[in-house]
Amino acid sequence: MTEKTSQPLTEREYIPGLGKDFLTPLYDVAHHVFGLHPIHQRMITLAELRDGHRVLDVGCGTGNLLRATGQRHRNVDLFGLDPDPKALARAGRKARRAGLTVRLDRGFAQELPYGDGSFDRVFSSLMLHHLDSTSKDALLAEVRRVLRPDGLLVLADAVLGEHGHDHWHGRGRRQIGTRGRTRGGMRERMREQMRDNVGDSVSQRIAAAGFTVQPTRTMALRIGGRVGIELAHRGG
Repeated sequence: MTEKTSQPLTEREYIPGLGKDFLTPLYDVAHHVFGLHPIHQRMITLAELRDGHRVLDVGCGTGNLLRATGQRHRNVDLFGLDPDPKALARAGRKARRAGLTVRLDRGFAQELPYGDGSFDRVFSSLMLHHLDSTSKDALLAEVRRVLRPDGLLVLADAVLGEHGHDHWHGRGRRQIGTRGRTRGGMRERMREQMRDNVGDSVSQRIAAAGFTVQPTRTMALRIGGRVGIELAHRGG
């Protein structure tokens, strides 16, 4: 397999997990307050992992989903990708404390630095709505490329009602397009990007990328609205 080369990270900018670098230590507090642990556990169950599986978490942040996966399945190979070096450093420390071996790579979801057919499972947890429409489609194309033919994508993201009025507080995250775009106007970009999450728009987008998608499972956050979990088969 040939590794895909990406645009240098210096050509891109990103927004840290909670919007500011100095807030990164509070990331795990937010994870607890919003009640993401049950959602991660449901994602792991749906993935039906087996010994020897290679698992990638795209936008892994501080590694909560990776750690939970490794604690339940000790004999899978874990990979995490994120543009934020401080979040990756925390993810590495947490994995070591849990006695887990995890490969953590710095990179962007739209250009995954892995070869074709590298993974059995790909996770994505509450990061899709932080990408613009073009980047969302690029991410899904990349996920399909790096999955094996029998691979699965397990993706959780915000769900809005048909009129887009559901109460939702997403994580202040993560990446924006290319050098030259500032952090000003992030709120307006987020509003625009959230419009892609109304109704069954997420599952339709995944299906349009060539996946076979099961009906959406919906779970409530402790604070901040509802999350839809999508289970999508790569297929031939």
